[in-house]
Amino acid sequence: MAAQAFLLVASFLLVLFILARPLGSLLAKLIVGQALPGTATIENILWRGLGIDTREMNWRHYLFAILWLNILGIVLLFALLMLQGILPMNPQNLPGLSWHLALNTAVSFVTNTNWQSYSGESTLSYFSQMVGLTVQNFLSAATGIAVIFALIRAFARRSMDTLGNAWVDLTRIILWVLLPISLILALFFIQQGVLQNFLPYQSFTSLEGVKHLMPMGPVASQEAIKMLGTNGGGFFNANSAHPFENPTALTNIVQMLVIFLIPAALCFAFGDAVADRRQGHMLLWAMSLIFVVCAGVVMWAEVQGNPHFLTLGGDSAINMEGKESRFGILASSLYAVVTTAASCGAVNAMHDSFTALGGMIPMWLMQIGEVVFGGVGSGLYGMLLFVLLAVFIAGLMIGRTPEFIGKKIDVREMKMTALAILITPALVLIGTALAMMTDAGRSGMSNPGIHGFSEVLYAVSSAANNNGSAFAGVSTNTPFWNCLLAFCMFFGRFGVIVPVMAIAGSLVGKKIQPASTGTLPTHGALFIGLLIGTVLLVGALTFVPALALGPVAEYLLF
Repeated sequence: MAAQAFLLVASFLLVLFILARPLGSLLAKLIVGQALPGTATIENILWRGLGIDTREMNWRHYLFAILWLNILGIVLLFALLMLQGILPMNPQNLPGLSWHLALNTAVSFVTNTNWQSYSGESTLSYFSQMVGLTVQNFLSAATGIAVIFALIRAFARRSMDTLGNAWVDLTRIILWVLLPISLILALFFIQQGVLQNFLPYQSFTSLEGVKHLMPMGPVASQEAIKMLGTNGGGFFNANSAHPFENPTALTNIVQMLVIFLIPAALCFAFGDAVADRRQGHMLLWAMSLIFVVCAGVVMWAEVQGNPHFLTLGGDSAINMEGKESRFGILASSLYAVVTTAASCGAVNAMHDSFTALGGMIPMWLMQIGEVVFGGVGSGLYGMLLFVLLAVFIAGLMIGRTPEFIGKKIDVREMKMTALAILITPALVLIGTALAMMTDAGRSGMSNPGIHGFSEVLYAVSSAANNNGSAFAGVSTNTPFWNCLLAFCMFFGRFGVIVPVMAIAGSLVGKKIQPASTGTLPTHGALFIGLLIGTVLLVGALTFVPALALGPVAEYLLF
């Protein structure tokens, strides 16, 4: 079993890096503002036809464009979901959503969280799934990538004080990155057996003689961008444990690779854009080391299982509860780590049924800000916040002015870094406290005691860190829970984006310092260790006061 686990993780990372390297080179060209071969004419026609001013923006204008697009997306998606009952492509005649569920869903998909307080096949029409959710899957992914483009330019540029054009970046990201790869993925998923049709639900009679309705729909097109954009919202309630979303072992491994593809490629792109590939490799090493340790711990915990199974007459202690039997322990454990290390939220097993230690790791990966590869764009700019903090700590330790890639890190950058890092732990702790202090919050809990607390903590951690996966066990389709989680999702997303853009605006105006002034060795093993230590330290802001009361206590007691 240990050899199988090693080969699975090693082959996964090897294939991932092989695929990410060329994509990173392509993304680096977009970051430096180069049009891809054969696309300049098409882009010029688009700019003229849409009336887009392609002049570069300062950080405030860039941020305003991003915020305006996303707030407009929330309003339009909210209205679409409320009016679903009178809109076309609704063969099951599903009614519109309640106001609080529509608000929660709109905020969820616009913020790249994709938390779902509903069952997709029994709640949303094909029109809502395609025109509403799938469109926002593209836009939310493009938003995260555009923000990291602006931040990388701030590090790379020597004399300019602008960060690019948000509309140009968003258009290029969608047209030349997300759409082509999603098309290829969708065709692959269809070939493997994922549904893609507009048929009404099909009636059939089971072997037991019971009549059922088999859900249909345009699944493959949503599945592709769901994974590529680290969105995670399932067409069906069972998400990627459903055979219509994840039919084979091959689609299972491809889905995991695709979740990490753009986050890994952006690390390579960062090194290319700043003309120092060692910086990108440093980030990849730090992310990969944390990922391997976490995957190993979850696999070990689930294989060890629960010794009480043996005392009750079981022939094995391995914890298969909540696992998809087609994929088994190791693949399910790896998927759980991948989806929570990234901000995806797709699942092929029920995390609520993991062992105490196996469930603790996915929760902790979210609580450190999902910087271990992380979401598209958001993972890298989250990790760069830790880099700035680590550089600042290292500068204090050795008595030098903190620098990163030749850019001095001053008080303004550290204030914004602290704000961005602290916003999500604050949301998690305050949100969990509100849920546990109020009758409306506690009424959603189906499990009492320590495990019930873990389910609440996981839900709020997932929302505040824009992941979207759930421990389950909490009934969140109520006005209190939908509004609480929508608040956490909104400020967990834009409460980080705003200070990140402020940091970019501050850095882009600074001249790059000569290497002789004492730039810190940000590519060495010691710095990788310092970076990992900083991630662990900041993760403790949530882990110590909240997590210790949940699954850790459960693990020790049971």
